[in-house]
Amino acid sequence: MGNREELMAGAKRCLYEKGYGRTTARDIASASGVSLAAIGYHFGSKEALLNAALIEAVGEWGGGLAKVVAVADQVSGDAEERFVAVWEGVKKAFAEHRGLWAAQFEAIAQTGHAPELEKALADSQKEGRLGLAALFQGLPEVPDTEEELARGMFYQALLAGMAAQWLAAPEQAPTGRDFLRGLRLVGDAVLKPAAR
Repeated sequence: MGNREELMAGAKRCLYEKGYGRTTARDIASASGVSLAAIGYHFGSKEALLNAALIEAVGEWGGGLAKVVAVADQVSGDAEERFVAVWEGVKKAFAEHRGLWAAQFEAIAQTGHAPELEKALADSQKEGRLGLAALFQGLPEVPDTEEELARGMFYQALLAGMAAQWLAAPEQAPTGRDFLRGLRLVGDAVLKPAAR
């Protein structure tokens, strides 16, 4: 690996271990075995490097999520059982990547003070939503349509909500069955024609 790749790997390690706000340029240089000056040379700033590392780490987590979905596809051909299995797998994946989710929430909280971070996260929204829509349907990709974006937004909201609950109290985070029950209850209340 070259210095740029080493810096990216070191920044991702720091995000997992120290979080977004507590990671210093020295931490990254030390974790990557590269000089402090290399951060400025390759990325312009520590913040630009951390933003790029966060986006890349989330993308890598998405690759792991694809494996969760593939396993769920093997569980059952039944859509409800698949839904439950996916969310059970997601919950296990949170345990393996706790540091990344904590860093994401920390980074989101900084967007009001960091326009470059806000832009980086905003730029990744559409791609992330389409990726989630494809992933949760077990498809390699989906078209860029309003329907698929809406589907992706729904899954994104569930994913972020589950992550927040899991970070706060892992033992109280919803199970796949909890999600299915909630989906049924809300669907019945919202989608069922009102009795006249």
